[in-house]
Amino acid sequence: MRVAQLALGSLLILLTPVVIPLPGPAGIFLFAGGLILILRNSRLARWHFVRTKRRWPRLGRIVDRAMRRPSTLRRIALEKHKASAPTQPEPCPAVRPH
Repeated sequence: MRVAQLALGSLLILLTPVVIPLPGPAGIFLFAGGLILILRNSRLARWHFVRTKRRWPRLGRIVDRAMRRPSTLRRIALEKHKASAPTQPEPCPAVRPH
């Protein structure tokens, strides 16, 4: 089953350039679907994906959000929580506690 999903993901990615000239966003969805299938079934692809995300974090956030990855959803929820939490003022540097 895993090999079949890898093959289907590869096929979808290879079909993307063929579908791009057609009207509509079909090429984007084909590429995304193929990427999802490959990332879910290949450890090597995930390793390369993580390295790419570290090199280009903005692109990694966009892809994670588009794939609706659980780790991304947790990270977004944590960032929202931190942003809404009241911040405590830092003590004055001149005052030193004993």
